[in-house]
Amino acid sequence: MNNTVKKILLIVGFGLLIYGIYTLIAPEALVSIGDFSVETQDNSDAYITMAFGLVAIVLGLVAAKKN
Repeated sequence: MNNTVKKILLIVGFGLLIYGIYTLIAPEALVSIGDFSVETQDNSDAYITMAFGLVAIVLGLVAAKKN
């Protein structure tokens, strides 16, 4: 693989991993009416994003070790 492709895979992988962790932690919606507040969060896509990030990082590292 080309050296540029390896770097792009690593950058995209770390970006996806960080974004997945952020969406896992950050609240999605907050509704407050007076003293009553409800916070909802949907984390199902965060796990998929983190998995794609880890796959991209592993592919970038394996490709770097082959050369």
